[in-house]
Amino acid sequence: MAEVDLGFPRSFVEFANPDDPTEVFRCDLTWLTSRWTCIFGAGCPGIYASAPDSGCCTLGAHFSDAEDHDRVAAFVEELDPTEWELHDVGRRDGWTERDADGELKTRVADGACIFHNSRDFPGGYGCALHAHALATGLEPHTTKPDVCWQLPLRREFREVDPGDGSTYTEVSIGEYTRAGWGPGGADLDWYCSSNTDAHVAADPVYVGNRAELTALMGEAGYLELVRHCDRFVAAGRPVPHPADRR
Repeated sequence: MAEVDLGFPRSFVEFANPDDPTEVFRCDLTWLTSRWTCIFGAGCPGIYASAPDSGCCTLGAHFSDAEDHDRVAAFVEELDPTEWELHDVGRRDGWTERDADGELKTRVADGACIFHNSRDFPGGYGCALHAHALATGLEPHTTKPDVCWQLPLRREFREVDPGDGSTYTEVSIGEYTRAGWGPGGADLDWYCSSNTDAHVAADPVYVGNRAELTALMGEAGYLELVRHCDRFVAAGRPVPHPADRR
């Protein structure tokens, strides 16, 4: 597949969080103005060749914290058999499990996350929680585990001492590369964020992922990001993402 090597030049912008003077956003303009889009169901071969239809849902989803789990659990209670293929299995056996390190995650059943609906399911192919959001007028990021709606956006926090003894929190917003998966990232058979096959969107990431970025940055932070991205695009994207099709 046409995946570009990492290590290419990137352009970043830093600005204070309008809602919190103790935070500074550091945003990857090269990634956020790229034309990446999720191609699940539209050519995505899956992260493992043995499971081409399940996209990146093969391993199940870890919860970021108890609040993440509880939010998802409330929507799981709303799902019925017409929209969740493994509804009866999830009700009988439970929809969560612990990994080898004891971390809580969604259960894997039939080779994928328990909320993954197969292509033959009459209620629709793909994530049951995602479909439930669309059917009820919600943004999908409100119903799914954090890791599911954030990928391949990545938010990281770092405490910075500028040199005068004071500190601030740097909040980076960028691309969730293979490295973000840890050592196992190199073993994925396919990955989308730096793959030209997935850089086919009509709108750049900062426009197409408005809802997700607003959830990560707040409304005021997102609007400031848009201002910087618009300026970067108007300048001809001087440091473009190499996976973007020309």
